[in-house]
Amino acid sequence: MGSNTIVDLSPPVNRSMTQLDRDFFQRSLSVVIAFFPDPKKIGEFTKKFNKDTLGIKKVKNIVKIPEQNKIGVLLTENLQDINQVSEILTSEAQQFIQAENITLQPYQLTIPYSHWKSEEILGAILPESLLDEIPSGFTITGHIAHLNLRSEFKPYGELIGQVLLDKNPNIKTVVNKLDSIDTVYRTFAMEVLAGEDNLIVEQRESNCLFKFDFSKVYWNSRLHTEHERLVKSFNEGDFVIDVMAGVGPFAVPAGKKRVIVLANDLNPESYKYMSENIAKNKVGDFVKGINEDGRVVIRESYQRLLDYIEEKNGSIKYQTRKRRSKEEDQISEHEIVIPKQISHFVMNLPDSALEFLNEYDGIFRNHKQQIQQIQDFKFPMVHVYCFEKFSSEESPEPTDKMLHRRVFEKMKKIMNYDQLQFDTLSFHTVRKVSPTKPMFCVSFPLPEEFLFREPVV
Repeated sequence: MGSNTIVDLSPPVNRSMTQLDRDFFQRSLSVVIAFFPDPKKIGEFTKKFNKDTLGIKKVKNIVKIPEQNKIGVLLTENLQDINQVSEILTSEAQQFIQAENITLQPYQLTIPYSHWKSEEILGAILPESLLDEIPSGFTITGHIAHLNLRSEFKPYGELIGQVLLDKNPNIKTVVNKLDSIDTVYRTFAMEVLAGEDNLIVEQRESNCLFKFDFSKVYWNSRLHTEHERLVKSFNEGDFVIDVMAGVGPFAVPAGKKRVIVLANDLNPESYKYMSENIAKNKVGDFVKGINEDGRVVIRESYQRLLDYIEEKNGSIKYQTRKRRSKEEDQISEHEIVIPKQISHFVMNLPDSALEFLNEYDGIFRNHKQQIQQIQDFKFPMVHVYCFEKFSSEESPEPTDKMLHRRVFEKMKKIMNYDQLQFDTLSFHTVRKVSPTKPMFCVSFPLPEEFLFREPVV
C-alpha cells in the first residue's frame, strides 16, 4: 500500500495584509495519532516505518497529550482520515499496528508561523505581480541586515523587514538603502524597516573587531575576502599608504601583521571609527590614522614617510608575550626599522579612485638625490579599485580582456603618460556589482620615469 499524495503545506495567503499578523499564519492540519500500549514500541515503529510517520520539517512526530497522560506518534501527513489507513499506510505498518493493539485517533496538528521560511511568508502576502523576484537576499553587517529594495517593493518595506527580522535570529535591525552612494564619503541614506533603531555595529573580520556607524561610513561585508587577499601580499615591515582607508578593513589587519600603515580617509566619521578600531585591535604601534584629502596625501607621500621615520626615531619597538607557566610570561623585545621606501599604495574608492592616479606624477621629483642613494630601492606598487561598466546592449558582450584594455586606456589618459605598459598591470576581478558592472583591482608598479618626471608643460 502507501500513497504518493502530496499535502499542500504552503502558508495561508493574504495579499491585503499591511501589518504583519503572525497569528493569521497558524494553520490546522487533520492527521492521525497512534497510541501504543507498550511505549517501548514507539522507537521501533518510528525506525522501521519512517515513511509512515509525520515527515513535515521542523515538526516533531512524537507528541505528549497531557490531558490523556499519553505519548503518541503522528502518522504521515498524507493520512488525514482514519478511514484511509488501508489506502495510505504500508501493509507492514498496518500489520504492526494490529499486532501491537495500537489505537488510532484523529488529531489536529497546528503548524505555526515559525514553520515557514521568509520567502514562503512573503510569497503569501506580496502582490502576485511581485512574486517572481521576492527580495530575500541581503547583506549582514554586525546586527544589521541591509537591503536594496527596488521601487516596486518599497511600499511593502516594513512587512519585508519584519519577516526577515523574525526569520533570522542574529539580526536585530533591517535597513533599506534609499539612494546611490555619496561620491564624496561613499555613504548612502537609509531607512530602518524593522527592529532596533541602532546603526552602530561591531563586525568581526580577519581576526579583527571593527566598530562603526553603518549610516555614516562606507563598509561592504562582501569585500572581506578581497581585504584578506591584498593584506596577504604585504610583508612585515613594509610601509603602506592606504589613501582611502575607511574604518580600517585593510589597515588594521595589516597592522596585526606588523605592516606599517599610514591610513587616511577624508570622511571625519570614518577617521573617528578607524582611530577607535586601531586602538581596539592594539595596532597603534604600526598604524597611524589621518583625516585628509587623499590627493594631498599622495602628493606629499614621501615626505610623510620621512616625517614618520623622524617621529618614530627610525624604528618601531614592540613586545611579544609568551606564556611560560601559569605564573610567568616571557616578554621579548623586538624592533622593526622603518624602510625609506613606500612598498604599496592602496586606493579603495572604486567609483573614482582612477581619477587620483595623476597625483603620482613626479611625487619623488624633489627627493631624487636622496632616493638614488638608497641601496636596492624599489618603487611602490599601486592597488587601485575601479568599476568598468558596460552596456547590456553591447553585442557581443565585452570580454574581461576588453574591459581591462578600456581601464588601461583610461589610466594612460588620466596619468597623461603614454609610456605605461599594459603588461605591467595585473587585473583581479573582485566581484560583479551587477551583470554589467564588474569591480576590478588593478595592481602595478609605478614607473620610475613617471615618479621622477618634471611637470608636463
